[in-house]
Amino acid sequence: MAWLTASEGLTVSNSAATTPNRPLRVAIVGAGPAGVYAADILTKSNEVKDGHVEVSIDLFEAYPAPYGLIRYGVAPDHPRIKGIVNALHKVLDRGDIRFLGNVTYGRDLTLHDFRAFYDAVIFSTGAIKDADLNIPGVELEGSFGGADFVSWYDGHPDVSRDWPLDAREIAVIGNGNVALDVARMLVKHPEELLVTEIPDNVYAGLKKSPVTDVHVFGRRGPAQVKFTPLELRELSHCKDVDIVLYPEDFEFDEASDEAIKTNNQIKTMVNTMTNWLVEEHAESEQPSSRRLHLHFLHSPVEILDSAETPGKASGIKFERMQLDGTGNVKGTGEFIEYPVQSVYRAIGYHGSPLEELEYDARRGVIPNDGGRVLGADGEPVPGIYATGWIKRGPVGLIGHTKGDALETIGFLLEDRLNLPPAENPDPQAIIDLLEERGIEYTTWEGWNRLDAHEAALGAAWTSAQTSGDGTAVEGDGVVRERIKVVPREEMIRISRG
Repeated sequence: MAWLTASEGLTVSNSAATTPNRPLRVAIVGAGPAGVYAADILTKSNEVKDGHVEVSIDLFEAYPAPYGLIRYGVAPDHPRIKGIVNALHKVLDRGDIRFLGNVTYGRDLTLHDFRAFYDAVIFSTGAIKDADLNIPGVELEGSFGGADFVSWYDGHPDVSRDWPLDAREIAVIGNGNVALDVARMLVKHPEELLVTEIPDNVYAGLKKSPVTDVHVFGRRGPAQVKFTPLELRELSHCKDVDIVLYPEDFEFDEASDEAIKTNNQIKTMVNTMTNWLVEEHAESEQPSSRRLHLHFLHSPVEILDSAETPGKASGIKFERMQLDGTGNVKGTGEFIEYPVQSVYRAIGYHGSPLEELEYDARRGVIPNDGGRVLGADGEPVPGIYATGWIKRGPVGLIGHTKGDALETIGFLLEDRLNLPPAENPDPQAIIDLLEERGIEYTTWEGWNRLDAHEAALGAAWTSAQTSGDGTAVEGDGVVRERIKVVPREEMIRISRG
């Protein structure tokens, strides 16, 4: 593999910005929020608005559809999804950013290809793999990565259509938003999800689940959780699901008390959970059919092998932790085991390496300085940039991605007089290359066709929920706005017309 250095094989004379009568050609690899925000910020920059720079942007995506994490990484019942999708749609629907889907970097197009057709390349490929949890038993049957489960219930085109949902008791390890999403999707009655875009195979799989109890485990205390009030409140909206908390977990050290006093978000979440704890013990006459348990101060030690069925998870072992006064924790030497048949690891995401670029395996990012990608020699590689999670790591909310993109675009514009110019900047040239290689790329017009098709599937399902004689059938009264298409080949066929 040829790793780039700052000066290797590059020509910076006749820079793109000084080449007469043509726009600055920019490729963005990854059409999730990070990529769309970068494109939008570039088109709205003062340099572009004032007429000092003209830009021509192509937004590439490995999947046939746009939106990245919003389509394939967020629970379908998240209340803010629709608003974010609408905002991204407005940006791409303006017509000044070209979308090219079903094009995979490193396979369909190489960095050399991008260099030939663009003056600058921005990587916004995100992070889709689970962070490692190095404990014994993690390889057992019934041990899953939370990101893999998210990909399944979000209808990712490259994962199996089936998921083993045979556990009655389930552990979810993690105290972030993804952990709560995973737990909520496991414990929620699937009929409640029919109003979302959930694929039919996911609904059918969840409907067969025998789950009764889902346990969410965090290593630190209630004042150190990483989820947000919105995700916490969503738990209370699940019908026929009791939330169970444990008084022994609600101990606070000096740092916790200070955080509660000075941070309104933490105060809100701690107050919410404390109220639930009180209400739970006051209203236990009519238990629900399912329970969601929130545990704190538990550090995972081992996933336990089944004595009856070797190789299959049968429980999980934790060490009980205690707060140390600073908001961190230390072990107590006390160990607790819980009988569960499945364990989901939701302790974070990790970025993946990209061909011909340096990679920081520890952090899961492309090494960069404020978005300028660094070569093997530690110096910025002219014309190569990064934004989003592949730039800063998988932390923060979607809103943080805008600030990220603003920094990266600022450096790109600052560098524009020294960018290595594209050999063939004609926008048609990249299309000719894709067609020459037989790549079935999709377009924004194609996404609009797929979008309309998914909406039509929802309308057809809704109208079919009353039988011919007028009697109600399953799902009667539920309006489905859309049903997500899962198979990649079907997405491509519909998109390409």
